[in-house]
Amino acid sequence: MPIRMIVVDDHPVVRDGLREIFSTDEAFDVVGEAADGPEALALARRTGPDLVLMDLRMPGMSGAELIRRLRDQRPGVKILVLTTFDDDSDVLPAIAQGATGYLLKDTPRAALLRAARAAARGETVLSPTVSGLLARKAEAPERRTLSRRELDVLTLIARGATNREVAAKLFITEATVKTHLLHVFAKLGVKDRAAAVAAAYEAGLLGRAAES
Repeated sequence: MPIRMIVVDDHPVVRDGLREIFSTDEAFDVVGEAADGPEALALARRTGPDLVLMDLRMPGMSGAELIRRLRDQRPGVKILVLTTFDDDSDVLPAIAQGATGYLLKDTPRAALLRAARAAARGETVLSPTVSGLLARKAEAPERRTLSRRELDVLTLIARGATNREVAAKLFITEATVKTHLLHVFAKLGVKDRAAAVAAAYEAGLLGRAAES
């Protein structure tokens, strides 16, 4: 079954380009487009998308607020930010509110398609620039907030590993991985994997080891 997605961007030419890119891949079904936050919320209510591909700065509503309201409205929806803005005042609020991934608009076409498929599966997708920004936030000293095993799991998640891959590398079951992640979410006050990675970098819990 195709991934049902909507495209949210205030520039018509960008929306047209994205629709053309995703219409060439039978894994996707673009079920609608919106030009701002309120329009996106209404469209999401009508169409029930699996994936929202959205810009961050648009009229009518901040990107972080739109992400929060989309997640409240449809908890299972995956949200992939595609924007030109990569400073921490944009990145951190978007991920903290539940964005599954964060890419820049210079992402090549093939990489964008791969990232969208991964995001639809719930995998964390971050551009190298954004990953670097998060790594630079790793300065706070509170490194014992998470257990050693929780840090092991989150380090692998930060590198893009799936639950199955984490389980195989750590010789534990997928159910145990999920349990560790639930504990991490509770300790960091977040709702999903991408937000946990962002919060852990910001708190200094993850450092260079997560990038290697």
